[in-house]
Amino acid sequence: MTTKQIEATILGQSYRLACSPETEAALLEAVARVDAEMTKIRNASNVRGTDRIAVMAALSLASELLKLQQSVRHGEAFPAEEIRRTMHQMNQKLGAVLDQHEAL
Repeated sequence: MTTKQIEATILGQSYRLACSPETEAALLEAVARVDAEMTKIRNASNVRGTDRIAVMAALSLASELLKLQQSVRHGEAFPAEEIRRTMHQMNQKLGAVLDQHEAL
């Protein structure tokens, strides 16, 4: 697996991160989400110090994740990646059946 280095900026601080080419887009999306959450906390509260802002952002994002996981468990939200994977598998099976039928 090849890795590449990317530059990311979170709350004005630059970070060099390693990732695979396949995960770069997701990592950049995560960086943007963390930066947005930290900026929101810095602008809306008395919290000062990057470490404290980072902890508050981590707690906020973890809370959001836990709520989403709970809603998925209760059937209130659908895990999109699982749906995509299932649809892909179904399409492959359907394609194989159609290929067999055409061969007859």
